[in-house]
Amino acid sequence: MYFDPNYLIEVYSDELCRKEEVKVGSSAIPLIFTAVVVLSCICNILILLFLVLYKSLRCLTNVSILYLAVSDLRFTFGLPFWASYYIWGWTFGEVGCKAVKFFFYVGFYSSVLFLTLMTVQRYMAVVHPLSDWERCRGLSVSPFIVWILSGTVALLGSLHSKVMTESESLYCEYDSIEWRSGIAYFQNAFFFIAFLIMGYCYGRMLRTITKSWTNKRHKTVRLIFCIALVFFIGWAPYNIVMFLKSLTFHPFTDCKVSTSVENAYYACRMKAFSHCCINPAILVFVDAMMFTDGLEWCGLLVMFLSAVWTLILTAPIHCRGSTGEQVMRYISPNLFR
Repeated sequence: MYFDPNYLIEVYSDELCRKEEVKVGSSAIPLIFTAVVVLSCICNILILLFLVLYKSLRCLTNVSILYLAVSDLRFTFGLPFWASYYIWGWTFGEVGCKAVKFFFYVGFYSSVLFLTLMTVQRYMAVVHPLSDWERCRGLSVSPFIVWILSGTVALLGSLHSKVMTESESLYCEYDSIEWRSGIAYFQNAFFFIAFLIMGYCYGRMLRTITKSWTNKRHKTVRLIFCIALVFFIGWAPYNIVMFLKSLTFHPFTDCKVSTSVENAYYACRMKAFSHCCINPAILVFVDAMMFTDGLEWCGLLVMFLSAVWTLILTAPIHCRGSTGEQVMRYISPNLFR
């Protein structure tokens, strides 16, 4: 077998394996990505507002949560481009290909790293509560290290990305087999190491919590289990299928297997990409105050949007310029009570 420069066509010794028709749930992609983008933007912006208004940003944990929300927003802003890519091919040019991949993967890597960093911080607070770990300079600069590492890896990948043409369609992909397989192996190792760290930390926390007979013991155990489970369910299938997809470069696979793996890859990728709207939900359930305020702010947001929609539909055309003032007058009793 040899591999064509375009990743959608694999040529075997006895057949031509074309994958242009691999579009898992192509009609559902816009709906899924739209829901993920809307939920992620709303939830992460609410998290940012809550941290700025109600929390001290001198606390390293709060800073990590803030940066995690920023990472998820960066990741989210790349999703509309990928949704368009899956349906119509790449239409944003060479510069757009490199730029979108850079910002998208900066959000991807930094999001997982900040989630891992928060796990380590929670581990130190639970397992070693009397240590002065918060005063360590290494931890204070850890967010900057996360951004530097994420930016470096994302930059390397984006520099080796380019727009390819095949069958009158454009694709934004890595420029060589080596880089494509290298990125696949790196992401698998990245996920495996992050999950090992999280698994070890949560395992030690679970042992510590079960030894302390407090009223909140069972609630904390359930929370820890849910965080680790959501992380694993979200990313494990995607990384496993991505690894199998990289093995299609070798002779032991045929066209049917390769096409099935390609279908599974797109399905798992969409599920993994939804993590940017799941992370805020995890953070909200960790903090009871954040949960209460989040419900209140969501209620106000729904009220605001409903009021805007109602006034737009009912107001005469010559009066619609004052809609904003009418809306604020409508919701102000609840907003400033």
